[in-house]
Amino acid sequence: MTVVHERPETHGHSAEMHALYEQARNGPSRAATDAQHAKGKLTARERIDLLFDEGTFNEVETLRRHRATGFGLEAKRPHTDGVVIGWGKVFGRTVFVYAHDFRIFGGALGEAHAEKIHKLMDLAEAAGAPVVGLCDGAGARIQEGVTALAGYGGIFQRNVRNSGVIPQISVVLGPCAGGAAYSPALTDFVFMVRGTAQMFITGPDVVQAVTGEEISQEGLGGADTHTSLSGVSGFAYDDEASCLADVRHLLSLLPQNNREQPPAEQCDDPADRRTEELAELVPADPNRSYDMRKVIEEIVDDGEFFEVHENWATNVVCALTRLDGQVVGIVANQPAALAGVLDIPASEKAARFVQTCDSFNIPLVTLVDVPGFLPGVDQEHGGIIRHGAKLLYAYCNATVPRIQLILRKAYGGAYIVMDSRSIGTDLSLAWPTNEIAVMGAEGAANVIFRREIAASDDPEATRAARIKEYRSQLMHPYYAAERGLVDDVIDPAETRIRLIKALDMLRAKSAPLPSRKHGNQPQ
Repeated sequence: MTVVHERPETHGHSAEMHALYEQARNGPSRAATDAQHAKGKLTARERIDLLFDEGTFNEVETLRRHRATGFGLEAKRPHTDGVVIGWGKVFGRTVFVYAHDFRIFGGALGEAHAEKIHKLMDLAEAAGAPVVGLCDGAGARIQEGVTALAGYGGIFQRNVRNSGVIPQISVVLGPCAGGAAYSPALTDFVFMVRGTAQMFITGPDVVQAVTGEEISQEGLGGADTHTSLSGVSGFAYDDEASCLADVRHLLSLLPQNNREQPPAEQCDDPADRRTEELAELVPADPNRSYDMRKVIEEIVDDGEFFEVHENWATNVVCALTRLDGQVVGIVANQPAALAGVLDIPASEKAARFVQTCDSFNIPLVTLVDVPGFLPGVDQEHGGIIRHGAKLLYAYCNATVPRIQLILRKAYGGAYIVMDSRSIGTDLSLAWPTNEIAVMGAEGAANVIFRREIAASDDPEATRAARIKEYRSQLMHPYYAAERGLVDDVIDPAETRIRLIKALDMLRAKSAPLPSRKHGNQPQ
């Protein structure tokens, strides 16, 4: 007798599965979604839709739930556990994302929540692709105690392990307090949205209780605070859509990992375009100010560049851009702010940018117009020596193609630090308006001829004569070129042409570092 086994229908199971996933994707309730929107914030999945190319997001661990007990947690076990993870495409290239869902436990991190992020970061490392964190969470889940804190430790450890290996971007779209703030601080770039995003270690209530200072959350750790005062964040936006659009743009300028080159693009801006406007933009008088951003606009493809930390340490400009379709990083003194001097914040900002570009194979172009380091008791006591050394260390350690272009003045130690030939730049170019010296002619004459000037019947005439003598002998535009410290003095109108040709020549540069565990960078 033949036994016929009935084949169970799978349609019912599939329908059940789809309903379960649909419920998980919709979130806890319509009211929770409305509350999120009422705060001016999007939901986790709405943010993900803005980040990725349409229809490319692949979610994993949608049905994950916590297994904690106590304090009522056993009765509340929503799917996703408050974080959405997965991967998708940004301009056709793979990017991984984790996004806190504030509607569930306020986006607070527990054990399962952390394990999802750990898995996501491990996948990104294995695939060699960037990670974007969309941060909107209330910190550690208090009900889970030390287990939640250990979850943060696992994230930090992976942040450090992947540092300089894959690009890591943090987008702060809500609260990010306590231990949660350290992960963005460990990543390569931090974005924030005004009015809704705050980052701080201790909140306003604790600050007031301990120090007596009264301050709002926005004043203590809002987007403008961190983009203009602390330097924690590089970018601030008025809304999430424009913020995430710029995250996409940044990703288009970065390689997938440290083993790849940045993506090149077809360029319609001619490589042989002359930059005649530069002669008008930059005054020959070294004491007159101008906006270095206009110089960068004139040089780069289509006048477009993506500035990092635009509102912090404004006396130096750091930007990602393209020359003949190839991504480059630009570091430039800004005469329109503090006369372009280097101080503590500017040194830190430029050092971090140089290090980031070097990590991801982005060539460096350094535009120099620097009168020196900012003098002052505050600067010296604040550690300008060790902070300036960070920039020096970053340049000396960089193995990417490096080109220095001296526009006007380049004085003292600041000249050396701004990627001079003596610290390893591949090519040093200069305009005919360059002045490279230990200090300005006026200061030098006052030191060298101090006694002669003091003893003169006409001190002012003697001083003027000695200033002219010093300038003619040691500060003429060809002095450094005669000694091989400048490779060529060029016509400003040929700046774009010469930079593109030099970068093309250096594209296959190989400069291995000595075998070592790691360097010991100045603190």
